[in-house]
Amino acid sequence: MIGSGVAGLMSALELPASARVLLLSRDTATPAASRWAQGGLAAAINRDDSPELHRRDTLAAGAGLCDPEAVECLVRQAPAAVDTLLQLGLGLDRHGEQLSTTLEAAHSRRRVLHVRDQTGLALVELLERCIEQRSNVQWLRGTVALQLWREGNRCCGVQVRCHERLGWLRAGAVVLATGGCGHLFSNTTNPSGAHGDGVAMAWEAGAMLRDMEFVQFHPTALMQPGAPHFLLSEALRGEGARLVHADGKPLFASGSELLPRDQLSRCMVREMRRQQQAQLWLDLRPIGQTKLERQFPMILGRCRDLQLEPLQQPLPVAPAAHYWMGGVATDLQACTSLQGLYAVGEVASSGVHGANRLASNSLSECLVMARQLAAADLPAPGPAGRLEPEQPLAWEPSEALQQRCSRSIHALRQLSWQAAGVERNGHELRLAQQQWRQLGSELNLPGALAPLEQQAPGSVLVLNQQQQRQLGWLWECRQRLINTGLLLEAAAFRAESRGGHYRNDVPTPLPYWQRHTIQQRGEAIRSSSGPGSH
Repeated sequence: MIGSGVAGLMSALELPASARVLLLSRDTATPAASRWAQGGLAAAINRDDSPELHRRDTLAAGAGLCDPEAVECLVRQAPAAVDTLLQLGLGLDRHGEQLSTTLEAAHSRRRVLHVRDQTGLALVELLERCIEQRSNVQWLRGTVALQLWREGNRCCGVQVRCHERLGWLRAGAVVLATGGCGHLFSNTTNPSGAHGDGVAMAWEAGAMLRDMEFVQFHPTALMQPGAPHFLLSEALRGEGARLVHADGKPLFASGSELLPRDQLSRCMVREMRRQQQAQLWLDLRPIGQTKLERQFPMILGRCRDLQLEPLQQPLPVAPAAHYWMGGVATDLQACTSLQGLYAVGEVASSGVHGANRLASNSLSECLVMARQLAAADLPAPGPAGRLEPEQPLAWEPSEALQQRCSRSIHALRQLSWQAAGVERNGHELRLAQQQWRQLGSELNLPGALAPLEQQAPGSVLVLNQQQQRQLGWLWECRQRLINTGLLLEAAAFRAESRGGHYRNDVPTPLPYWQRHTIQQRGEAIRSSSGPGSH
């Protein structure tokens, strides 16, 4: 199990006690994006709601590319997933005896359950405590997965760096729960670790990727100079917060704040361009001090740490990359096209989200697909993997190459934002592809990493501190380079606008393009026969 966000933790918990689970997670310096989830999780539990209404809202948001079976699975099982969390001890907010729900964009009912504005953090911490009580789960922290071990058409393990040791671990099944790729963009709500390592590993191993052009941009990320672009939850607008001009006048007519995220982000970008400004403003004061203090304490606290006082003045906001709808193509048992390889959570394209994710369906998807994975016919575990030192690594990385990697990562993030941001254009995408190829040629990472890529299974190498540090830089740069190329290729290929993918040179959805885009290593990008194909 690679990844320790909600998808990885819940999958490890859902697997039967007879399964031997090795849970791999990176250093605590790159926390799981799940911890940052503020809004909550969507489930139809209220009397005026139903799975059918939840299904309709999800399909409408997905703009014709949702897999109906996957959506049906999500909406039918989400209430049971909530029951499971309550049994585990999650303290969801309540109004009296009833669970509290809020309204978010494109939902026709209040169905988003929450723990104030810290739902992701509360959920991850709960699942971590539960994992520590499971005797069949071994948690290997400080471990970075580098590449998948493939024999024929089967994934049978993974190459990892665990502190100073570099080696291969054999496994009966490998589950990717590594999150998304939002940090490929210079403006993002995601942590730095969200650069798509699982997607890159799957692509290199030959697994099928789907719909990599579909990125969701959250309309309201904080845009304070020198501060992280942290998310200002959509639930704020659901409770009455208003988007305004610098002079405090409303930006849109009442109700427009809860347009689907892609539409609202485009409206904001165009208004910012018209005003020649880098931000707009979100006024939280219509919510009222009592509700703000009770329901959104983390947001208020983070703002005040930055010397911003939301109860006195609006906050500077602008759209930022937030969630990736595309990823490693899976079926409803989380199986990928590569035998023995599974994917759960944002790294996966399960068919639930289509071209645009309905707000707060992501945590629900993690919980439901973890259960689906546990019901799959997983291969029997192989012999236990071990990492024992054998010989030092004969590799002298270049300080100059590390510096080029740092500069290239910055350039790649700027390139993604400029060419594949909220609004795209075919000509600009093609120019960006040329720049991407030039960056890759200058770096020559395959040559630099050849001694590591060619490590034989069964051998274990020992790295000194300098090698560990530079290997991290080089490998991250390579993964970012791969995923940026996949993004640009998919966005240039889909010659229409749909959901989170908007091209101003072809600004409407076209019937022909009600299809998935498919990318596999060694093959030309192609479109599938239609929604629901795997």
